[in-house]
This record gives sequence, C-alpha cells and structure tokens, in this order.
Amino acid sequence: MPATKTFSYEAVDSSGAIHKGSIESESADAAAIALSGQRLIPLAVDASGAGLRRDLKVPGFGSKRASLRDLAVLSRQFASMSSAGLTLSRSLGILEDQTQSPRLKAAVGELNSDVQDGSTLSAAMSRHPDQFPLLMANMVGAGETGGFLTDALDRIAKMYESDAALRAKIKSALTYPVIVLIFSLLMGTGVIIFIVPIFETMFSQLGGELPVPTAVLVTLSHNVYWILPLIIVATAVSVRAYRSSMQRSAAFRLTSDRLKLKIPVFGKLYTKLAIARWARNFGTLLAVGVPIIQALDIVGGTSGSALIGEAMADVRDSVRTGSTISKPMAGHAIFPSMVVQMLEVGEETGQTSEMLDKVADYYDQEVESATDGLTSALEPLLVVFMGVVIGAMVICLYLPMFSIYQNIQSG
Repeated sequence: MPATKTFSYEAVDSSGAIHKGSIESESADAAAIALSGQRLIPLAVDASGAGLRRDLKVPGFGSKRASLRDLAVLSRQFASMSSAGLTLSRSLGILEDQTQSPRLKAAVGELNSDVQDGSTLSAAMSRHPDQFPLLMANMVGAGETGGFLTDALDRIAKMYESDAALRAKIKSALTYPVIVLIFSLLMGTGVIIFIVPIFETMFSQLGGELPVPTAVLVTLSHNVYWILPLIIVATAVSVRAYRSSMQRSAAFRLTSDRLKLKIPVFGKLYTKLAIARWARNFGTLLAVGVPIIQALDIVGGTSGSALIGEAMADVRDSVRTGSTISKPMAGHAIFPSMVVQMLEVGEETGQTSEMLDKVADYYDQEVESATDGLTSALEPLLVVFMGVVIGAMVICLYLPMFSIYQNIQSG
C-alpha cells in the first residue's frame, strides 16, 4: 500500500468561505480529489515542509511580469472556482485575497472592479499586459464569446502548468552545475585575495626572481580590489544592455536567436524548448476557438523565439491567400521536418489542435531528456574545471620554490 503524506491545503466552499488545514493522502492530486469529495474547491495543496523549496528573489532584480508559476496557480484556482459555479466577481475577490505577488494581486483587484463596472473579463485583462499575457486574454475572450469560459480557463491552467513544470525541471537540473561553477569562482577569488599575499611575503623574504605565471598571479592579487568590482559592473551593464536591445530591436532579437541556435548543445535545447512552447500555445489557442489568423499573430510573440515569430508572420500571410499552415513552415529551418509532417497530417484529418498537443508533449520529453543528458555531462566537466583552476593556482604558487631552493644550495 502506497505511503501517505501530510499535505497542507487552502480551499473554498460554495459560499466563498476559505478553509485551511492538513490532510493525509498518497499524493497532491489524491488530496485535491478528497477535498472535492468534501465539497471544497482546492486552491493550493502542498506537501508539509515544502516551504523551503521556494524561488529565491533578490529585491530590485525581479521581473515586473507575472511568473509562469503565478499564472499557473491563478489559472488553476480560477478554473476550479468557475467549474464549481462561483460568480465571476466572487472568484476574482477570492483570487485577490489568495495571490501572493503584489503586482498580480493589484491587477486582479482591478479586474474585479472592471468586471463589476460591466467590462468583459478579457477586455479587463488586456489592460494589464504585464500580468495577463496577450495569449491568456485572447483565450479568455474566445471562451466568453463561445460560452465555454470554464473550459478555456481549464485549458489555460493546463498550458501554464505544463510550461512552468518544464522550466522548473530545467532550473532544477542545472542547479548543481551552477553551484559548482560559483563555488569554483569563489574559491579562486579567495585564493587570490587571501593566500597569494602570504606566499608573496614569503617569496620576498627568501629572495629569487618570480616566474612569469607567479608574477601574473601576484599582480592580479594586487589589483583584485578594483578588477573584481569592474567585472561585476561590466557584467551587470552588459546584461542590462542586452535585455534592453532584445526588447527594443526586432533585428537584434532575430540575430541573437540565430546565434543561439549555433551554440553547441545549448542551441538544440533552446530550439526544442521554443518549439514545445509554440506547439502548446498554438494548439490551445485553436482548441478554444481563437480564429487561426489571430492565433498566428499571438503565438508568434509567445514562443520566446524571434525566429518562430518571423516564421509565423510568413505563415499568416500565406494562410490569408488560402495556403495551409504546414506548407510555408517547411521553408523555415527552425521547424524540423517531423513537426511539419505531423502538422500536415493534423490539417488533413481535421485534428490540428490535437496534433499540436502531441508535438508539444514530444518536445517536452525531448527537452527533459536533453536537460538530463546535459546535466550528466556538465557535472564531471565542472568538477574537472574546478580542479584545473585550483591546481593551476597551486602550481603557480609553488613554482618559485625551485629557484629559491637553488639559491639556498648555491649560497
């Protein structure tokens, strides 16, 4: 019999009252089902002690946009309350109380005010593009128009949950290599700041000429107090300039994305991640009834790749003249032939949305496999890198010992 775990939960009943507590269950999904059996709508179900596994955020460096995780949680809660029959205004009021992100919380509050004043939910969302992406607003709009808002919210939740889970797995897989790299840099900096001056004093007392590698290390130690801040400032300025250029210049984004594809190993991972997100978003837009031309406009800007955005603009122009989606895609190298062929089959059978979901699932698995392989390859390489860096410093520090020993013998 599977072992049970303790889960803490927040749930709302049909009257909108909030309930908090704990429940024993085999999994979070099983706990949510058990709560539903008690006529409670689960808003959050977390394993006890999971509070330590939170994203770290540095004040002043956070994005103004809502995170995928926040959107996934909000969408799932919204879909759950909508399916339970809560009014739109009541659901938004509860979401405002439950949302942790200050900016998203404020935006949800404004949504509620706009909806109470007679605005549609999608129109209200479109006034907050930083918190509610265009993709989400258009899907909600299609749900409102077609009378299936609850289904649209459920699909939005699944889309953001899949996207957030995939990106969380990538971050988790790369955590150890990043920690090893940072530790190597910190150790090297510590040797330069604290150890090298001790050896320098000893060398000056014993006499002898320093070898070139040791002299370089000593010079670096003398100047590290201004070189290190300079490197940090230069890095921060470069990152800020890069992000600014990516936001302002379409040509720069296109060039940058082309260069990303040429990076060994990481280029393929970037391509697979972009295709997975494109297919998931495009399939979901078509499934909720967004017109194909409008869907192509939206999905081109939500994949995270300027190359896919360029391709979607070409596809849109071709579709307007009566072409299929798959035909113009074949002329863009970023789409593998398998993707084009699967989409072509989907168009022929009238199952374009379903086929796009299959493409997204396939590339989600490809990204996970590539990430696992990359992590397995990087871990030993970074350990070797750390050993080489520290070993090279140790050799540089001990090179003068040979000339000092010769001086002692000749003296």
